[in-house]
Amino acid sequence: MKEEIIKNCKKREECLFEHATKSIDAIRIIEEGEDLRPAFFHDTDRIMHSMSFTRYIDKTQVFSYLENDHISKRIIHVNLVSKIARTIGRFLSLNEDLLESIALGHDIGHAPLGHFGESCLNEISMHELGIPFMHNLQSVRTYLVLENNGKGSNLTIQTLDGIMCHNGEMLNNIYEPVIKTKETFLKDYEESLKSKKYAQTIKPMTLEGCVVRISDIIAYIGRDIEDAIKINRIKREDIPKSIYDTLGTTNKEIVNTIITDIVTNSINKPYIKLSDKVFTTINDLKEYNYKTIYNNSETKENLEYYKEGFNKLYLKYLEDLNTSNYESAINALFLKDMNKDYIVNTDKKQIVIDFIAGMTDDYFLNEYKNIKS
Repeated sequence: MKEEIIKNCKKREECLFEHATKSIDAIRIIEEGEDLRPAFFHDTDRIMHSMSFTRYIDKTQVFSYLENDHISKRIIHVNLVSKIARTIGRFLSLNEDLLESIALGHDIGHAPLGHFGESCLNEISMHELGIPFMHNLQSVRTYLVLENNGKGSNLTIQTLDGIMCHNGEMLNNIYEPVIKTKETFLKDYEESLKSKKYAQTIKPMTLEGCVVRISDIIAYIGRDIEDAIKINRIKREDIPKSIYDTLGTTNKEIVNTIITDIVTNSINKPYIKLSDKVFTTINDLKEYNYKTIYNNSETKENLEYYKEGFNKLYLKYLEDLNTSNYESAINALFLKDMNKDYIVNTDKKQIVIDFIAGMTDDYFLNEYKNIKS
């Protein structure tokens, strides 16, 4: 019976594109026997049942602390990326299990309060440890090291690599995978931890990783416009005519246009491609979004308050570790169940950054409020 079930799973992959990633090619950091589930399908289960995945629900996408239940949170974004990636993957006959695992795990390492929180932790990390903090690398670190009480989740390198290389801020008109082994993946990861410049040059090892990378952009670029319109930051008619003539003015139109363009230009190709016109217009829309939405998503007073919170919480938790304050949340909650290897072999400064990076928005602000009172 078991053999028949596995045989049925393998049949699903027989019709995949020749350059799609097959489950049989999956590589784990630590070799282990698979159960009935194909390897990338198994990765998705490990991601969705992780503690860090649960915390997506209270992490900022763009806008924080608005009294509007219809504004996107990080959990919405990753599900949109997953759906868009699987849509493209289905049309191109790619491995939808791998697309889903990369998409659902790609933003796990995001700090509280979105990209501003990431910039605050990056300043701290550069000053204290001399290494950059980047959410894609922290996502990999979460599943390599932090999950499962400090033992990691042992995801496949194809999933981890797709997560590491997902950088949705960097748009290309062609995404072509590069061949990697476990060793070259780990080298990319280690070199990226040393240099943000190096981290910006890495490319996915699979077509599926390439699809998630562009799907990240597709998922946020139109949805963020809808959110901004809901809270009266912009009006739909403000979108430049050159943009809506090509992509449309609604999220639905934008998503449909870009997906159709990708599929049309990538079918039966060993790479993912955008037409020149759509590529240029997406860049124009990103520039428009930065000018009208992202650079004005928070008040100056809020940003100053958040930054002060990151710095003061960092110093407080570091002091709590150095003075063995076991009543502090970093000891009582974070390190309580962590294995000894993580506690002994990790720089205390890195432990504090790991703890803060994993926080939800509410938990972060409540902790800061507690130390101020």
